[in-house]
Amino acid sequence: MSIIGFIGLGNMGGPMAANLVRAGHRVQGYDLVPAACTTAAAQGVSIMPDLRTTAAGCDAVITMLPAGAAVRALYDDPSGILETAPETCLMIDCSTIDVESACAAHAMAQQSGRCAIDAPVSGGVGGAVAGTLTFMAGGTQAAFAAAQPLLAVMGTRVVHCGAAGAGQAAKICNNMILGISMIAVSEAFALADRLGLARQALFDVASTASGQCWSLTSYCPVPGPVPASPANHGYRPGFSAGLMLKDLQLSQTAAAQSGAVTELGAHAARMYQAFAEAGHAQDDFSAIFRMIAERSAS
Repeated sequence: MSIIGFIGLGNMGGPMAANLVRAGHRVQGYDLVPAACTTAAAQGVSIMPDLRTTAAGCDAVITMLPAGAAVRALYDDPSGILETAPETCLMIDCSTIDVESACAAHAMAQQSGRCAIDAPVSGGVGGAVAGTLTFMAGGTQAAFAAAQPLLAVMGTRVVHCGAAGAGQAAKICNNMILGISMIAVSEAFALADRLGLARQALFDVASTASGQCWSLTSYCPVPGPVPASPANHGYRPGFSAGLMLKDLQLSQTAAAQSGAVTELGAHAARMYQAFAEAGHAQDDFSAIFRMIAERSAS
């Protein structure tokens, strides 16, 4: 049994912490939102009064936070978790943040004498609950080896992507593909509608032909073909449009900083921004089909 501090017990972090508890670990949790703490406590997480006590005595501290600035502030606080966590404590950040902030967190952990891993996830809330997430890890081989057994409790695939920040780089690139492909699939169905082609017919062809992709076969954005997709459940979010916008914006920041040309990524970011600004940030990201269909019908 390990003692694990878990900071950020929201829609993703809460179920991840619960899976660690079920695996026999002692989890000390903290979140600014009381409701998140209440839900996590019901799953066996010991709720702590502040960040310092959350990190005290831990073998590892896992963070799942909304932005790079929050992660930096947590690591940079002179009286925070790097002050109270044991010197042997492994720092694991599962947030999806910019590469620069991830590397800064690594550097602060290293300066304190601790190992760190950036390990953002793919799989959404459903994957967090089921323990089937994919982790993309960046850091030294030694840090990855130490983190892997814990990550394997929360996911079914754990990939070491390279040095500090490589996990975030992989996540940003993957989700740029996802955002672009969801728009492409949505546009194809909108076109099929205008041409009088049945949605099921398009799915039956494209899902076994060269148009096949995850956005089509696992997460089809129109009701009908894939019963488990959000489109058949009122577009309740497994991964919200607001989070997709955040990840696409991260991809464009990274592209600008690195000099990469990502024209489709930039266009996808603009489309999701318009969708979010129209009041759909909390809808599933596949619901962008409705905006595309409405534009086609106008």
